[in-house]
Amino acid sequence: MPRHSRGQLPPRTVLVAHPGADVYGSDRMLVTAVSGLVDAGLRVIVALPDDGPLVPMLETAGADVRRCPTPVLRKSALSARGLVGLAARTLSALPAMVRLVRSEGVDVVYVNTVTIPAWLFVARALGRRVLAHVHEAEADAGLLHRALSLPLLAAHTIVANSRYTRDTHTAAVPAVGGRVIVVTNGVAQPETVRPTREHLDPPVRLLYVGRLSPRKGVDVAVAALRRLREQGMDARLRLVGNVFPGYEWFEAQLRADGADLLACGALEFAGYQANVSAALADCDIALVPSVEPEGFGNTAVEAVLAGRPVVVSDIGGLPEAVAGVGSARIVPPGDAVELARAIALTVVEWERARQAAAHAVGEVGERQSVRRYQLGVVSAVLGGPSGGDEVVGGNAVAGAAREGRMVG
Repeated sequence: MPRHSRGQLPPRTVLVAHPGADVYGSDRMLVTAVSGLVDAGLRVIVALPDDGPLVPMLETAGADVRRCPTPVLRKSALSARGLVGLAARTLSALPAMVRLVRSEGVDVVYVNTVTIPAWLFVARALGRRVLAHVHEAEADAGLLHRALSLPLLAAHTIVANSRYTRDTHTAAVPAVGGRVIVVTNGVAQPETVRPTREHLDPPVRLLYVGRLSPRKGVDVAVAALRRLREQGMDARLRLVGNVFPGYEWFEAQLRADGADLLACGALEFAGYQANVSAALADCDIALVPSVEPEGFGNTAVEAVLAGRPVVVSDIGGLPEAVAGVGSARIVPPGDAVELARAIALTVVEWERARQAAAHAVGEVGERQSVRRYQLGVVSAVLGGPSGGDEVVGGNAVAGAAREGRMVG
């Protein structure tokens, strides 16, 4: 470790554990957080289980990326056979996890998402400061919810990406309540915002961005598209995203159910795209039709910052993400009829919708700024603010920075 002048804080080493190397919502938030930690003078090591498009992004942000086995908790593990397999993978991974923490002089272990609970226990057992960043929130207090929430007891500080996420985990395990702070996601504004079309000459271009997953309601969006076309609207839907391994059946089902829409060019599977700004700029209305809770809803915020009207499900943290946005419509989850109706109303009231969308860009850009998010994460990593505080958009951390609780 390099020498430092008297009174200067030495750099600290933060090990960030993450469950994969794709680039979706929590992955992009990880890159943003890492960049903020590096800018604050911290040495950042990121432990990933595999290679993927996330690796060069983290390296560009200044992280030292290491491959380390990481047992990931999925719904499929919540069975007798699944739990045995998870336990075996965890035992196999433990030596490498322990070795990485010890050999690199790690001070803080930052566990990004609750799907890798083994890191929480390893870090706590080794006497390190433990931060858990929670992006997920299940709908009920069933087995999966408790399985995700209980390991949070091993964390000294818990960062939740929304009030909804905080409330669902504290309802499942009340003992963690005093350790949770809320830091809503920071979403980068595009360098330029292409104005929406003044006149919606056919076709009306709809966009879905995200995993092709049953919980995301992609099938509901396809059903709404069909209903709109049956009602005479020339609407087209573009799906940007791919499936988790093991869910290939869902994409196959979507393609089979939408075969007629594919044949006439009304439905497009555009695949995974690391940068979705071009897709957002090309659309008229963005859809976030989730049928299971989202912790926050980055895709909804990205659509707003792109100046696009958005329709989101009334579930989880999605309403929180678009609170106060005049160009957003909120519909019951899983209801293709109401989704189609909201799209049709947006088209009918297009002038109002496009003006409200343009107005929302600046307001939401300030509320969800990247800098505020980074300040919130850095303050949490370094031990402040105190648990139970709300740091929505990073607003409450400016004082912590002024008080010298940040490095640099």
